[in-house]
Amino acid sequence: MKVDYSYASPSMCLSQGTDTVLGLSPDLSRDEKVSFLGKLKHPLIFRDAMLMLREIVVSDTSNKKKERVEFFEWLDGEIERQILRHEKYLPDVREKLNKDMNELLNKLDEKSMEISKLVDIKNNLKKEIDNHDIWKDYYKLERDFWKFIRDRDYSLWYVLDPVITVHPDQVSFEAFSLDESTYGCLSINMEEFELLQKPVLGTTNIDFSAKLAKEIERFRTYNDVKLSVNPEGFTVDTGVIPEHMEKKIDLPETWIKGFNQVSSAASLGGMDIELSPVDIYDICAFLRRHKAQKSPRYMKWILEPEKPVRIVFEPFGSEITLKAVYNGEKYREEKIWGRRRWLVVEKIIPLAKSFKVRLLGFGMPQFIIADMGTMKMTIGFSSWSSNDWVKGTAFNILGGFIGDGNYDKVYELMKEKRCLSMESIYDNLKDDLRAVSKSGIGMLLKRGESYFDPINDTIRFRKLCNTPIPKELYETTEMEYSVKDHMKESMDNFSVRFTSSNEFIFKHCFKIPNSKYKSWKYHGTEDYNREHDLSETELIIDEDGQICKVKCKCREFNKGPRNISAPCEHILALYLISSKFTRLKLEVDKEYKINDIMEKIL
Repeated sequence: MKVDYSYASPSMCLSQGTDTVLGLSPDLSRDEKVSFLGKLKHPLIFRDAMLMLREIVVSDTSNKKKERVEFFEWLDGEIERQILRHEKYLPDVREKLNKDMNELLNKLDEKSMEISKLVDIKNNLKKEIDNHDIWKDYYKLERDFWKFIRDRDYSLWYVLDPVITVHPDQVSFEAFSLDESTYGCLSINMEEFELLQKPVLGTTNIDFSAKLAKEIERFRTYNDVKLSVNPEGFTVDTGVIPEHMEKKIDLPETWIKGFNQVSSAASLGGMDIELSPVDIYDICAFLRRHKAQKSPRYMKWILEPEKPVRIVFEPFGSEITLKAVYNGEKYREEKIWGRRRWLVVEKIIPLAKSFKVRLLGFGMPQFIIADMGTMKMTIGFSSWSSNDWVKGTAFNILGGFIGDGNYDKVYELMKEKRCLSMESIYDNLKDDLRAVSKSGIGMLLKRGESYFDPINDTIRFRKLCNTPIPKELYETTEMEYSVKDHMKESMDNFSVRFTSSNEFIFKHCFKIPNSKYKSWKYHGTEDYNREHDLSETELIIDEDGQICKVKCKCREFNKGPRNISAPCEHILALYLISSKFTRLKLEVDKEYKINDIMEKIL
């Protein structure tokens, strides 16, 4: 997807004495002309939070081979140029040198007084030869080349400028990493600002260059910092524009889908663990001191009721005990891969009052919410560094966001209200079924026109791009249609059992096309006339609403990793069906069929 950005001027810091204005230039190609001007009460917290957001933008933990094409092209050209110069000049120089030296040697005995002059001539000639040496300037040129590469990559790191949204109650900055594995959102409460003008609500991209990041690093306690989002741009002298700037970026489809899938993942229920800054420091300190050279590379969280949380780091086998106490009722273990990405949190450890870690289950993302008073940072990590938000789990289906629903109504409501909880959306759209409104919310998220705020559990209106996202990036997929069809199948094979470990075990048999049906190879067998097989799908959900275990007989599930990171359509359908029954109070170890459940409800 090709995106064009237009800025009145580059973003910049304008300083006059102790007063500093952080001027952010918004994208002029958007319909909403966002503007904001407010004085920050805690500029140093804002500084470190923004620099952390920048680290998320430039982070790329995927394995890459270094490209040195330009260097080798330059090196080949330099060698060729030096060879040509040698061929042109050196033969004549050598002939002249040999001739002069022979003549001088023959006259040496007779002209001893001229020896010193001849030595000078010899030295001068040697210098001239050295000036034509191939490798004379190589190391200097190499240093210049690597400086060029560093400077060039420094600016190209920014695939997409951060998204800033001015809400009625807060200002938020969102960013997504290059490798599509890490999401960051800085939420700044309006109480943090001394407003100097009335904000104009809306969403825009801001020009956030490497140069601007260096200026932000210079914020100090004695600076009075004002945050300004000005559509007219900035100059050093007057603060009004002169330099128009445009950017043309070709965004990968997975980047856009991933950004939107984060909201669906954040809306899923999970297990929250409250950690202190000391706990996060202990985790980061261990990761900083140890770098695994072999597999497995994961950290295993051991959670025992009413006991401190323990973490085992593999492949070292080392264990640390945190101060945080697990308040759940059941013993559990959670494995997390891609753990070195957690180091991005280091910068805000001294600023945070507390951290909340939300674990969604094995193979699922994790979220960290840092509480910095009037500012809060939300960081989302995908399951693995090499596993982005798009591959594997279909979070929008797990969240129940299937189909278009009443998208138009939800869009108009959210554009007016800007921020609502899902329950408030249902209440405002009472004429429509909750399932229809939920599908409408899901379509809003898939189109990039809203995002889920896990801090307040609300939907916030925000347009990700300045142009509508292509239909193929948000339209309902074949898997979603298949899930909807499976949910309409007979419930005769559905059963649920509640265990003594407070787990729900759901079982169902969905229809699977029989590959042997009407195949001449199997003529005369039972398979020839059987149109469908059964999936024999099983799903275990614990008391926290997390998926503990999944199993399915279908081929699509068994050819993958066979866990929730790559669910099949049958597991997704069973999850959506079973989520309605997790609130039931059932007898322990008794199997309930659908008729038994209906009798209990009625």
